[in-house]
Amino acid sequence: MLRRATTIYRRLRTLSVLGRCPRRHQSISAPERALQYAVGQRIHGFTITEVTAVPDLFLTAVKLTHDSTGAQYLHAARDDKNNLFRVLSSSGRRPMDSTGVPHILEHTVLCGSERFPCRDPFFKMLNRSLSTFMNAFTASDYTMYPFSTQNAKDFQNLLSVYLDAVFFPCLRELDFWQEGWRLENEDPQDPSSPLVFKGVVFNEMKGAFSDNERLYAQHLQNKLLPDHTYAVVSGGEPLAIPDLTWTQLREFHRTHYHPSNARFFTYGDLPLEQHLKQIHQEALVRFQRTQPDTAVPTQQLWTSPREDHVTCKPDAMAPDPTKQNTLCVSYLLGDITEVFEGFVLSLLSSLMISGPNSPFYRALIEPKIGSDFSSVVGYDGSTRQASFSIGLQGMSEADNERVKRIINDTIDDIIVKGFEEERIEALLHKIEIQMKHQSSSFSLASLITPTHTQQVQQEEAKLQAKIQQLSQSDRQHIYQKGLELLSAQNADQDASCLPALKVSDIEPTIPHTPVQMGSAGGVPVQYCEQPTNGMVYFRALSNINTLPEALKPYVPLFCSVVTRMGCGQLDYRQQSQQMELRTGGMSVTPQILPDSTDLDMYEQGVLLSSSCLERNLPEMFHLWSEIFNSPHFDDEERLRVLVMMSAQELANGISLYGSHVIHDKSRLVRTLQPPPGDFQETLSGMDQVKFMKRVAESSDLTSVLRKLPRIKRHLLNPENMRCAVNATPQKLSAAAAETERFMGNIASTRKERSCAPSCRPETTGCFRVFSDSQTHLRAQLPAVPDEDLLSAPISSELCERVCAHHPPHTPRLCQSVHLGTSDDSEVSSR
Repeated sequence: MLRRATTIYRRLRTLSVLGRCPRRHQSISAPERALQYAVGQRIHGFTITEVTAVPDLFLTAVKLTHDSTGAQYLHAARDDKNNLFRVLSSSGRRPMDSTGVPHILEHTVLCGSERFPCRDPFFKMLNRSLSTFMNAFTASDYTMYPFSTQNAKDFQNLLSVYLDAVFFPCLRELDFWQEGWRLENEDPQDPSSPLVFKGVVFNEMKGAFSDNERLYAQHLQNKLLPDHTYAVVSGGEPLAIPDLTWTQLREFHRTHYHPSNARFFTYGDLPLEQHLKQIHQEALVRFQRTQPDTAVPTQQLWTSPREDHVTCKPDAMAPDPTKQNTLCVSYLLGDITEVFEGFVLSLLSSLMISGPNSPFYRALIEPKIGSDFSSVVGYDGSTRQASFSIGLQGMSEADNERVKRIINDTIDDIIVKGFEEERIEALLHKIEIQMKHQSSSFSLASLITPTHTQQVQQEEAKLQAKIQQLSQSDRQHIYQKGLELLSAQNADQDASCLPALKVSDIEPTIPHTPVQMGSAGGVPVQYCEQPTNGMVYFRALSNINTLPEALKPYVPLFCSVVTRMGCGQLDYRQQSQQMELRTGGMSVTPQILPDSTDLDMYEQGVLLSSSCLERNLPEMFHLWSEIFNSPHFDDEERLRVLVMMSAQELANGISLYGSHVIHDKSRLVRTLQPPPGDFQETLSGMDQVKFMKRVAESSDLTSVLRKLPRIKRHLLNPENMRCAVNATPQKLSAAAAETERFMGNIASTRKERSCAPSCRPETTGCFRVFSDSQTHLRAQLPAVPDEDLLSAPISSELCERVCAHHPPHTPRLCQSVHLGTSDDSEVSSR
């Protein structure tokens, strides 16, 4: 396997990257400008230690060290207007407790700083900035503060706020009480009301620990790496958080939030010199070098496997209420700094668990022992030493030993037989697409069973223990501090100290990227030339307004299974293999598209998405043709496996996305605009969770199988479609020809159900989102009267701002806004 991996690695090194990254209009590109730096050159208190061109990513990396503090700095110079900043503080060797001091400190530093003492400066910057991202994160061994923006002046403003917050926070005691924890009267204005625990992080972590999957993952990491920082809960364990003091918080900031323990990172096309000058003058010049002891030590290996057990509450929405156990076996691997070994192990993990052709899918999922893989599965390189985990959820406790035996036998079988050559080629193809798409020996077996953890009782005992230690003067002090905090929270905050953009700081024009409107087989198609780096992107939106109401609850299930049950001459295993070999993925997802001019109007649809390398374009469209013309809806056993996995995923998502799930219709009506909100509940709310639970509990799925072809006649019908294709200028004509051929191949599906003219979606005057936020947005607006033309640029800018947030390395497939004065006006904005 090592020899084979070495061969794969060499092949990856020789992959050529096609296309060019779009550049700003300037005399020299950002990567070329960065290449002019020399090792040893000093710039604003920093010394350059390395300059490396990375042509595959169209960037130049520059590494620097701050002379006075030793702070490490990495700059990625790339012709991308979306400039990013990040400062990271290592928390590897911190107190071995679960008080959550890194997490609480992350919150508290954002409550005001030396130069910007107003409370919540980050939130107040939202309407003073054009940021495309602002946040903060706490992981097991670091805390990170990132932001991004496309505006140069905004970058400087946000950088000032972030630097001051991280290195010079106020860290007021009231902020600690608000963000961390406090004892307070249930009614702060009533001293006779009972004392309770309060605090933003305290309540946040109570919610986190109510999620069985997160509880399980946290427990598994704690037990697999028990000797140092990974053995405790960096976010804070609710029962331990009340042990943290304000003094301990301030001391942690003093020792860990020092530039000598910091890592800076910037990315984009803005000049590096300006970043270095501002960071040095506004922060680092006030510090001297220290010797932080924050490196994460290596976990001592065991001499034999260990087993542990964690309990949780039962899940009322589980697909099978009698099977709520999870079992996972985790193997500790090598250090993540061993790059090649990590690469090989990541490949092995994908080969072992990804897709229906993988050995563990065949051994664990298809026998229906459980509903899905365990929530922790595969290769994990997020800790100092990586790990590989494999297991099942939704299984019976009686099957524990059986599952452990299957896992061991499967690994032994892999060692003997290896993997099919075609699967390795498919994985290699997947890695190639990922590169082009820019937008152990000892184990731990862990079990989870659905019994209560007595968390509520333990929290109450902790509360009473603290209350019993209080004197009458202590209670009066708590009451007075509660009133003081309430007053501070209700006081108007003066945000005038915060920087803000002026109109003159904002570009008066919006970048224009032309699109070509055409048709293929009578289906509207939008073509867009983009530097896609040798990729072709296809999107199609199919309107389902004509689908009978009784079938609409089945739409998410249809979308989930239509690309996973086989098609044409391919069974589901062969279909999966061909999709991995020929495409970057093929998906069908439900869409609800509101009308911006009438909240009671909306369009229901499904979005078909796929991408491929240019050489595989005919094969990608052939796969879509087979799905349209002859999907397999006759394998009940395969459908049952997919139903159980889908139902389990929905049930798991309730706690994970609880703030987005509406639990009752009365609240739904108040929260979302009906009827789009009502239909959203049908597709992805609690109605859908309950619906899928009923389907999963059904002993006979033949009625579901009979409904799938009926749904297909509406959803996979070119009569109801509009499409978009994005490709390089050199490939766009070939892509158009393949699109035309594809529409000809699926013409028979148009005859299956002829839609009356009155059934066609009405678009005039409606806001029509054409695709998801990661690709592009297409809309048709009503005519703009002459007297309203002055407001048109403002509308354009709002549209552009709404669509400006996109993940890093995602191609900006369409980036233009067109405003006209006729009913045919088009708006296409990314």
